[in-house]
This record gives sequence, C-alpha cells and structure tokens, in this order.
Amino acid sequence: MDMEKIAKLKEYIDESKKIVFFGGAGVSTESGIPDFRSEKGLYKARSEYGYSPEEIISRSFFDIHPDTFFDYYKKNLVYLDAEPNKAHKALAKLEEQGKLLGVVTQNIDGLHQKAGSKKVYELHGSVLRNYCMRCHESYTAEEIVAMDGVPKCECGGTIKPDVVLYEEMLDDQVISGAIHAIEKADMMIVGGTSLVVYPAAGMIRYFRGKHLVVINMSATQADRQADLVINDSIGEVLGAAMGI
Repeated sequence: MDMEKIAKLKEYIDESKKIVFFGGAGVSTESGIPDFRSEKGLYKARSEYGYSPEEIISRSFFDIHPDTFFDYYKKNLVYLDAEPNKAHKALAKLEEQGKLLGVVTQNIDGLHQKAGSKKVYELHGSVLRNYCMRCHESYTAEEIVAMDGVPKCECGGTIKPDVVLYEEMLDDQVISGAIHAIEKADMMIVGGTSLVVYPAAGMIRYFRGKHLVVINMSATQADRQADLVINDSIGEVLGAAMGI
C-alpha cells in the first residue's frame, strides 16, 4: 500500500466537511460478493442457463421466464450471510463524525446500512426489499429465498425484488437525492467501480467540489480528472485512512 497516498487521502478527509462516496461492485467483492460483470459470472450464467446475466435480469425476461429468473437471482444475487468490510465501516464512521453527506451505491446488497450508514442512495435498489406486484405487501429477502420457485404472495400475486432490472428506469427520487448530495460535496470519493455502467457512472459530472479521489484496483474513466488515484483494495485504503 502506498502510504504517501494514504497520508494525502487522510489530509483531504481532514480538511473536508461535506464528503460523498460513490461506489460500485468492488466495494462488496471484499465481503465475498462476486462482481456481477466479471467473465466468470458471464460464463457461469451462459453455460448453466443458456442466457447471459444481462438477459436473465431484464424486465422482459422476468415477465416471460420468472422461474429461470428467480433460480438465477437466488443463487447469484442474494448473499444474506455477507458482512460489511472495512470500506463499509469506514464510511459509516465518516457519517458518524458528521463529515459524510451520503453514500451513492450501485450495489444491491444493503451492506452499507448493515455497517451503520444512514444516508444511502441505492441507485439499483436492494435485494432486502421485495413487494407483491398485485397488493404491494412487503417481504424480506429471507422470505423470498425460503420460497420454492417463483415467490408468491398470499393474494396470489408474484413478489418482485425491489431491484432495478435491465430495461427499467432508475428511481427519480433516488437519482435527484444523489445528485443533490454530489453537487453540495466539497470532496468526492469514487471507489470500487470502473465507471462503465450508465446512467449511474455519469453522475460524477455533477461534482464541483475541491477534491476528487478515485480508489479502484484498475484504471477508471475518472482518473484523469482526479486529484488522487489509488489502485489498491478499497477496504484496506479506507480502513487505513480511518484507522479501522
């Protein structure tokens, strides 16, 4: 780990009062949740189901083949035993200190809240929330996983995870809240994302603050405009910066 860069990150955090974190799948891989976009994931889905993950978790596929959708969904997208890692805990600590305006995440696992974060903008929804498409009754992820086949409500309606599928629009209220936080921030930390998934990745253009920091294992589209780029483990970097 580059301790000079860690020291610079600490310096930026110390002098900032309104920090926003924008994160992706790399934040959760350190909690044992696979990166959905990895080649391994694509190959596994193609060989096991005959469809790519993008096809399976699209709204049209959900409507036409709910049995296959839920088989894939329960096996590959729900990780109820996953625990927050140092990155999640460091961000929760920042919020507790009054420095963090919010977390903007592309992840659907709820680990930021599990770590203690209160202000989380879940761009792609959450596997922890589920609702009946007919009567809107709510169900937990545990209840969904325990049901065989396609989860059904007592009223007979199909239960849908509150996850934004391909072909579905992002929630307007979540987007506006995230953009508002980014616009107010004096520091933005982008972590665990290669910034290739739009429209979410385009949200960093709303940042007008002083320090833009990118923490990711590989290069991103934001590296050129960043004040600090750290190619290392997001958990280890944020953990070291926050003394975790």
